[in-house]
Amino acid sequence: MASRIEPLIKEYKSDLESVYHTWFLHSSDRLKAFRTIKSGLNDVIQAIESRTFGNDFKGSPLEFVLAAICEQKQVFEGAAHAFYWKPKMRIPDIYENDEHQLAFGRFLKSVSQTTQEKTVLTEIMSLDRLQIKGLGPAVANILYFLHPTLFPPFNTAIVNGFNLLLGRKIKLGSWPAYLEMRAELLSMNEDHRSAFSKDLGAIAGFMFEIGSGRIIMEENAENYLRTEDAKREKTKLKRHLDVSNDIKENNEHSEMQYHLARLGHALGYKVWIAQNDHKRKWDRNVLGELSLPSLPPLNVPKPVADTISFIDVIWLDDRNRIMSAFEVEKSTSIYSGILRLHDLQLSLGSYDSKLCLICPDSREKEVRAQLFRPSLQQESVQRISYILFSDLRSDCDAMCKYGSSSEVLDRISKICGNL
Repeated sequence: MASRIEPLIKEYKSDLESVYHTWFLHSSDRLKAFRTIKSGLNDVIQAIESRTFGNDFKGSPLEFVLAAICEQKQVFEGAAHAFYWKPKMRIPDIYENDEHQLAFGRFLKSVSQTTQEKTVLTEIMSLDRLQIKGLGPAVANILYFLHPTLFPPFNTAIVNGFNLLLGRKIKLGSWPAYLEMRAELLSMNEDHRSAFSKDLGAIAGFMFEIGSGRIIMEENAENYLRTEDAKREKTKLKRHLDVSNDIKENNEHSEMQYHLARLGHALGYKVWIAQNDHKRKWDRNVLGELSLPSLPPLNVPKPVADTISFIDVIWLDDRNRIMSAFEVEKSTSIYSGILRLHDLQLSLGSYDSKLCLICPDSREKEVRAQLFRPSLQQESVQRISYILFSDLRSDCDAMCKYGSSSEVLDRISKICGNL
């Protein structure tokens, strides 16, 4: 088996457009997502416990979390579908059945508060015994972002790849089937640890590429030749366009960070740029050279400080208070960016800080729609404003020259709702 799998792993890792490179290895958004999603789950748990969760997926805090998961490249496309409320089938039965909703909340709370594999497995079995209609192992996509070294993601392509490679017949809607697949993936991952990673996202991506037809092997070759040729070429083209767009967006992302950094310096602030972006460049300028080498100690818990360190740009005053924080949006980061800023706002204490999304002009309507969410319009919640790429790009020089504080941003920032 090893001699058969190793060439496929080599193909997977050498393909620069495989999810191994575009998502697992080189996506900074993947690293940011773990804390963001866990924070969002806390909102889901609190809403269930306070009985304010609602009776629909749309508008619920769970929608916010699943949207952040779905942003994680091709592996998680469609991860939210299993949680959509389907009235005719009354599934998944966590929106109208109070007992099932509370049980789901207890499950999320327990698995998010433990580091023990045995505890998570016990909770999965307890949840499965309840036989909540429509609530199957799609929940594993949430578990992955809580325990990436213990629980792999789970979707049709991953299951298809697993079944093709190992000759199994694992089914999608069964927790026992998921746990059987998980056990074999853990064993395979251990056997090929030097090729994969302790993080199960790498081996899950391998199964995904087999199941989606990007990696061809004997078991799927005939099907590929018969029905998948045109589809695979279309998929390859889409993947190529996705990679090209990622490069363009990363360049724009670095450009906006550069403008925000030099504006912060011009206004007299200390500037922090997300720690994973220090090596990025814009117009031959290394972003890390415009940033503090390390984020100053903040009066917040360490998990919150870790989240803050991933915020794209932060301005601090001489007392190391955060005066402004910025998240630069790309096509895949709007939900997680809002969640990070919202999480920061809840942790800042008594002083105000400007929280701002920097977004492409083409996404203004989408950003406005997200900022109009009821949870972000409450009187107790500090409003998140937004600035368009074009405005920051064209007005940065003038603000550097004439501005004296972060209030200069008021000239180009926009706020949704009434203050």
